[in-house]
Amino acid sequence: MIFINYLFLLIFILFSVAFITLFERKILGYIQDRKSVNKVGYTGLFQPFSDGIKLLLKESSMLNKFNFLLFLMAPLMNFFIIIMMYMLLPYDSLMDWFNLGILYFLSLLSLNVLSVILIGWSSNSSYSFLSSIRMVAQMISYEISLMFLLLSLMISSESFSLMMFMKVQKFIWLLSCYFVVSGLMFIIFLAESNRVPFDFIEGESELVSGFNIEYGSGYFTFIFVAEYLSILLMCYVFIMFFFSGNLLSFNFYLKLMMLVYLYMMIRGAFPRFRYDKLMMMAWKVFLPLTLGLFIFYFSIIMLMKI
Repeated sequence: MIFINYLFLLIFILFSVAFITLFERKILGYIQDRKSVNKVGYTGLFQPFSDGIKLLLKESSMLNKFNFLLFLMAPLMNFFIIIMMYMLLPYDSLMDWFNLGILYFLSLLSLNVLSVILIGWSSNSSYSFLSSIRMVAQMISYEISLMFLLLSLMISSESFSLMMFMKVQKFIWLLSCYFVVSGLMFIIFLAESNRVPFDFIEGESELVSGFNIEYGSGYFTFIFVAEYLSILLMCYVFIMFFFSGNLLSFNFYLKLMMLVYLYMMIRGAFPRFRYDKLMMMAWKVFLPLTLGLFIFYFSIIMLMKI
C-alpha cells in the first residue's frame, strides 16, 4: 500500500514540475514586461508538454572521449536521488514511521553532489569539469552552516522526525522564534537548488552551460526535471520547518505556491552573485552566525529545563 501511495505521489509531483516551469516563464514574462508563452493550448497551458516531447525527440550525441557508462548513469542517479528525498513527506499513510527524516535529508543532499561530479567528469569537457569542482566547494561551504541550523531547530522538537516538527507547531509557528534561522535557511536552500543568485554551476558567462553542457535529449531532461524537483522539495521542507500545516490541507499548498513564487521572483529580480563573494559569505558570515545561533538556542532550552 505504501508503494502504491508513493507511486501516485511521484506521478503527480512530476506533473506539477511541468506546470511550475510554465508558471516560471509566465512570471519572468511579466517581470520583463513582455508576453510569455501563449500559443500551445489555452494561454500556453500545454507548452511544457510540447517542449518536453520536442526535447525527447532530439538526437543525443556521443563523442569518443566520453566515459560512456558513467555518462549515461549520472543523470539517472541525479534524478533518483531527488526522487528518494520525496519519501520525507509525512503523509498519514506514507512513511509516517520514518523518524530519522532530517538525517536522511542531509545524507541524500551530500550524496547528490556525487552525481553532479560524475556528470561533469564523465563528459571529459573542461567546462563541465570546472563546474562540478565548483559544486563540491560550494556544497561543503554551506552544508556545514545548514547542519548547525537544523541542530538549532531540532533542539525545539527534540526529534529527527518531520512529523514532530508539525506537532510542535500546533499552536504557534516556529518562524516566530526562529526568524533569523529561517532567513539563513532560505538563502542556503536557494544555493542548494542552484538558483539565482547562486547558480554558479550553470554560469553561462563563465562555463557556457556548466556541468550539463554535453547532455541533450532524454539525458538533459532528467537533469532539468531533477532541478525543479529539488526546488519543490526545498519549498516543502522549508514550510514543514517553519509554517507547519497538514500536507492534505489547502493552506499548506497555498503557502507552498507562495514560496515557489518567491523563488521565481528572485530569479527575475537579482543578478548572479560573484563566486568568491559566496565563499566569503559562507565561511566568514554564515558559519560563525549559525554556530552562534545554535549555542544561543541550546542555552535557552537548557535554562528552561533547569
